[in-house]
Amino acid sequence: MPPATAGRSAAHAREHLLATLRPVVESIGYDLEDVTVTSAGRRSLVRVSVDADGGIDLDGIAAASRLVSEALDAEEPGGPAFAGPYVLEVSSPGVDRPLTEQRHWRRAAGRLVQVPVGDKTVTGRVQKVSEHGVTFDVDGSERDIAWSDLGRGKVQVEFNRAHAEAEED
Repeated sequence: MPPATAGRSAAHAREHLLATLRPVVESIGYDLEDVTVTSAGRRSLVRVSVDADGGIDLDGIAAASRLVSEALDAEEPGGPAFAGPYVLEVSSPGVDRPLTEQRHWRRAAGRLVQVPVGDKTVTGRVQKVSEHGVTFDVDGSERDIAWSDLGRGKVQVEFNRAHAEAEED
């Protein structure tokens, strides 16, 4: 298959899976973040990323896995997503997932985030998320940044944050 056709086919398969799996995942109160399919020998590796406000525990991942597996098994063999046997991996996004949607920013409330704003990079703690944008605490000062000005944010890992909060209490 020519590369351009393969790319269109992969994009079509991804869109089909997103449309198929979104209502399944939302039925248990989760958000479908992403779906990828890669070839792994004679099998396909289907990676499904789900998230929820408040996070997801292992029981939630197990429930999502069961429902996603049932939905994939109900697909017609050789359908638009992938053909043949598959390995399913369901997880929640890691801390390195870029903050691109309002729900991502909401879930990052209280976290230290680095984000491009225009030609500069801002590092601050997410204070508030509204329909207009995000309010950061940057070095003790509040800074409101509109959605249209925000780039892809990245949560910064803080190894001493829990210890610092315990001392404040």
